[in-house]
Amino acid sequence: MGNPNGAQFRNPAPPYPLAAVRLGQEGRVVLQVLVDEAGRPIKVDLRQSSGFPLLDQSALKAVKSWRFDPARIGFYPVSSQVRVPIRFALKE
Repeated sequence: MGNPNGAQFRNPAPPYPLAAVRLGQEGRVVLQVLVDEAGRPIKVDLRQSSGFPLLDQSALKAVKSWRFDPARIGFYPVSSQVRVPIRFALKE
């Protein structure tokens, strides 16, 4: 049946905004991504905010440049929607 969900390739993690680090901001962002047949994100929406605009914007900007393995029906790539969770956590 192929890949029904559309997995992400090894994409770079969103940068941790320096101002968010200084402020001790941590959180989880969940994005809803519409991926086209070529694996490009054509629409990225904030599904769940981290509670911090700096973290949300960093995640949105990064995922817009990511590439995905498109979902497939048999051998044919199709557009699909995937949820992408991103965690911003400061290490001690």
